[in-house]
Amino acid sequence: MTSRLRSRVWITLVVGLCCVSLLSTGCKRRAQNASANLNIKNTWHKIDTPPGADPSVPDTLGGNGFEKVAEQLGFVTYTPTEEDIKLFTDPNAKTGGQITFTETAFPATFRPEGQGSSLAQIFDIKAMVYEALVSQHPITLETAPSLASHWKISADKKTFTFRIDPRARFSDGSPVVAEDVVATWKLMTDPSLLEPSAALVYGKFEQPVAKSKYIVEVQAKTVNFRNLLYFGSSMLIFSSKEIGSLTGTEFLEKFNTNMPLGTGEYIVLQSDIKSGQSYSLTRRDDYWAKDEILNKSSGNFDKINYVVVKDNPELEYEKFKAGETDVFRFTMSTTEKWVNDTKYDAIANGYVQRRRIFTDGPMGTQGITFNMRKPPFDDMRIRKALMMCFPRQQLIEKLLYNEYESYDTYYPNSIFANPTNPPMKYDPEMAQKLLAEAGWKTRNSDGILTKNGKPFVIDLPIQKPLERFLTPYQQELRKVGIDLRLKFMDWNAIIKNIDERNFSVFAFGYSGLVTPNPETSLKSTLADKNDNNNIQGFKNARVDELLDAYDSTFSINGQRDIVREIDGIAYNTYMSGFWWNPKGIRVAHWNKFGMPAYGLPKTGQLSYVYRTIAGSWWYDADKVAALEEARKNKKPLEGPKDVIEMKFWKEYKK
Repeated sequence: MTSRLRSRVWITLVVGLCCVSLLSTGCKRRAQNASANLNIKNTWHKIDTPPGADPSVPDTLGGNGFEKVAEQLGFVTYTPTEEDIKLFTDPNAKTGGQITFTETAFPATFRPEGQGSSLAQIFDIKAMVYEALVSQHPITLETAPSLASHWKISADKKTFTFRIDPRARFSDGSPVVAEDVVATWKLMTDPSLLEPSAALVYGKFEQPVAKSKYIVEVQAKTVNFRNLLYFGSSMLIFSSKEIGSLTGTEFLEKFNTNMPLGTGEYIVLQSDIKSGQSYSLTRRDDYWAKDEILNKSSGNFDKINYVVVKDNPELEYEKFKAGETDVFRFTMSTTEKWVNDTKYDAIANGYVQRRRIFTDGPMGTQGITFNMRKPPFDDMRIRKALMMCFPRQQLIEKLLYNEYESYDTYYPNSIFANPTNPPMKYDPEMAQKLLAEAGWKTRNSDGILTKNGKPFVIDLPIQKPLERFLTPYQQELRKVGIDLRLKFMDWNAIIKNIDERNFSVFAFGYSGLVTPNPETSLKSTLADKNDNNNIQGFKNARVDELLDAYDSTFSINGQRDIVREIDGIAYNTYMSGFWWNPKGIRVAHWNKFGMPAYGLPKTGQLSYVYRTIAGSWWYDADKVAALEEARKNKKPLEGPKDVIEMKFWKEYKK
């Protein structure tokens, strides 16, 4: 019996690798929580396709028996090690039950690609609903199977050939075939999809060719160490029967509150979308690989529910304490709760457990960034002056209880951070000098700086929870003569303005990448286009040169050095002022779940905590019964009552 590693698609252009499962052909499905099963009616399966490969396809073209000839044809795959099995299969994991989280905004769209889809909620959803051709090992980052069982790379590293697993099925039961890959690529490169970054990335390839029903080949236009990652790991595959005839415009029109067919273990049912209020993901018991997977660390819950609590962290927290939701992720807006609200009965009795989990994942970035296309922010002195007025360390001490630490890089918690970036220090006197150098010297009767008769006024659209962190900044800017006006707006409205470049200053927050992809944020050709991550309008000839060099550098040390130089150039442009990141990922949860020993995957990060929990924890019926009994009798549960520190990955052998 052979076995191989499978990971659902946790890597996309903006999402880092998060989770993994193990395949073992011929193995049975793990145990179920019998009392917790929801008996979900399968309403999505429409087509009964015979199991296995189409008998008319010969073994050399990907049909039955391909595994026996794959090596002599030049194809490779990944075979899991004993360490993989030890880390990623847990005999205690069971399917069944559900888990409920809160989200701060209802998705503006549920389409997985195209205009408006680059939101964290959408990445959470599509990581559970869709798959790519290959994935990456969560520790070594080696290529591992997903929809493709085998792959081949030409000697010149420009031609990539994939053999699609003949057992792969879309949720309606139709088989995944090579034409689906071709149709997906055509969609992703269609300019009318209004996603320039996708067109940039997938435009690096010639049109893929279906060599057979199960073999697809694609040629890259240039050598790039990320080509396999781009085409194989980040491009989620859709059904050609559903999207093959659609233009990008038609795709945008057809899929807004609904989603195209996926191949993953979860599906979003239209009946589970309550506009503006909630949505759910349902586990597909007919998932095409379910009988192949010792799926102890992913895809366990029958239902994953998201309840929307708009811009109100306090209410989110109270809903969690009341047991209306199951897990609470502490952010800077709720750090005070983490530090001071530790004596309520549920914590004292062990009904709620708190964990600080350390991973090796990229931390992501947040702070203030500027639209350099618009004056006065086209002047670097102005941007630097505004950054120097931000009292970062004071806020960490007074509002964040020293639970956070500052950073000065686009790549915190990674080897790609430039160690020579000078820390941005609070220095209002120097800020005043820079403003004067830029021509802002005279104050009006209100004490506001003016230039050519125009007062220095900035409108900053924010969500309400950011107010307490930006009010001190507002006060500091007022001292140097700048009127910062905080405008409360809905998050979807803010993002729409950002995508359309209708902003001056933006309070940003981005997830990180395991493998950096700086071109989608810093490429000069994206600077004057809407709907991409080069929101500041950054253009730099040296960075463009480095981006080309980065693409063709295959050594990790060489990649590190190039990204560090890019980081230094971008940082010293002073287009973004960075804030802080937490010391570990802090979560609280009702004591009714099982989890792997590491708590969160090695590359897990703050932005995707709920998704990685949903993908790797499980509903424990015995714990649920014990919790209900203890609450009924007002007795404590056994187990730790203090914060549980989880440092598995920090102690794991490198």
